Amino acid sequence: MYQENAFVFSPSYRWLRHLIFWIIHILCFSFLFKIPDQSYAKMFVLSTLWVPAIILYAYPVAYIFISKYLLSEKYPLFILIILIWAIAGYFLNYFFRNWILFPVLDALDFKPNNRNPWAAGSYLTLNVMAGFTSMIVLFKHWAQKQKDFLTARNEQVSAELQLLKAQVHPHFLFNTLNNIYAFSLENSPKTPQLILKLSSLLSYMLYECKSPKVQLGKEIEVMKDYIGLEKERHGDRIDISLHITGEVGGNMIAPLLLLPFLENAFKHGISTAMEKSWLAMDLEVKNNYLFAKIVNSKNESTSENFAGIGINNVKKRLSILYPGKHELSLNDEGDFFSVALSLQLDPSPPASEYVTSSKPGLTLQL
Repeated sequence: MYQENAFVFSPSYRWLRHLIFWIIHILCFSFLFKIPDQSYAKMFVLSTLWVPAIILYAYPVAYIFISKYLLSEKYPLFILIILIWAIAGYFLNYFFRNWILFPVLDALDFKPNNRNPWAAGSYLTLNVMAGFTSMIVLFKHWAQKQKDFLTARNEQVSAELQLLKAQVHPHFLFNTLNNIYAFSLENSPKTPQLILKLSSLLSYMLYECKSPKVQLGKEIEVMKDYIGLEKERHGDRIDISLHITGEVGGNMIAPLLLLPFLENAFKHGISTAMEKSWLAMDLEVKNNYLFAKIVNSKNESTSENFAGIGINNVKKRLSILYPGKHELSLNDEGDFFSVALSLQLDPSPPASEYVTSSKPGLTLQL
């Protein structure tokens, strides 16, 4: 199963596991159930003699009947076979005691207290050991099912995360290309610079976002580039402020978590019906926690759904990547929207490629 439990679950150690189990069984029976007038050596021989009979009776139950009938949900047939096997075990107990055990004990001058070939005590021992070995097999089956379940769930989560990222990328690209298209129609000299910024953003998404976590500083730089693109598009029709406090460097975050909130703010925060649109973004890093707040203006007559595709994707990713480690609040206040997100960051690995840190109280006014 897991690497550290290879001895318990790996087929390579099967024979060794069985050998150790029966050695422990013999030692326990020799010392715990010693007959008062017999020596430990003779009790050891007696316990050892019973091992073949127990294996003959218990192993078919544990390795054939359970796997073939019980685990296949053939319950009536399993109960019927167990009842038949229990009757067969009663005769096995008689045969073994009368034709194998007693002759061997007589040859060793071992005087057992009970020479009844139908003794119920040894029959009970057969059934107890059959139940015990069956419990071990059922536990291994359950553990394997748990492993398969966790593996399947992890694969499903990984596939879902990749799908959510794939949904974010076209959404982001569509909005950004619209920005550049508007400038190209005007033959603006700023178009090459905007294309360069877009190239940088695409490089980030195509290569760095393949990692499950990225540097928080890099994520913030990407958002600054996006803000720059939007500012060039809308010009003086919008006031934008970005305020960052705390030490950004040394912290990791899942890629493209904050950008959809920023996209959504621009989408709903710009209106031709408003004399002046505005957007404010505050980021604070404190004690390995990120506190982000984005507030944007909104035309009161706007009836569009604030939580679009990008926001819903982020909600799903947050629930998968930060279960119990984040709080998200979306509020429509009539004339403005607000998004408040707090989440626990991951520390950067040593010698990280990207190490950026913002100075406390840094404010970017655009």
